Amino acid sequence: MTGLIIIFISAAVTHNFVLTYFLGICPFIGVSKKIEQALGMGVATTFVMTLAACVTWVIYHFILVRFDLPFLQYASFIIVIAGLVQIVEMFIRKTSPALYRALGIYLPLITTNCAILGLTLFMVIRGYTLLEGVIFGLGAGSGFTLALIIMAGIREELECCDIPKPLQGAGMTLIIAGLLALAFMGFGGLVSR
Repeated sequence: MTGLIIIFISAAVTHNFVLTYFLGICPFIGVSKKIEQALGMGVATTFVMTLAACVTWVIYHFILVRFDLPFLQYASFIIVIAGLVQIVEMFIRKTSPALYRALGIYLPLITTNCAILGLTLFMVIRGYTLLEGVIFGLGAGSGFTLALIIMAGIREELECCDIPKPLQGAGMTLIIAGLLALAFMGFGGLVSR
């Protein structure tokens, strides 16, 4: 049980995909303007990460390894991720049209989110079991959501601030992202796995 908690905390905080590995930067910068959008994108990405961890683990161990085809892992993982994103996109379109419009192009871009592909590849490299892989996916998605929400909260507060003209927009966003990455580096020695 302790090992699962360590995997979760490591994926969510100490080895946060966005702020440590710099994977998934596009939605991190693009969807972090409003907390509601950030939360919606984070939940959708967490769902896809968790489900992708489960499905790709099964495909890798029961098909690719069994039939000596591990060289097909990239292609098969990308196909699985694309299919899962399509399911999530249809679900959000039906259940929350406002969130669907707010996420815009970033929702289908979850398919090309390198954080999800990185998750599936890290899972294989680290040799996680199915349960460890699912916990790893849930932790990585939670960390992604946490980073999005923190960034969105800061950016919402900055709308009321007097920011010098040269730093407005992308400049300030990248400065904040860098400071968040430095802050999360402080958790580096907390857990190692």
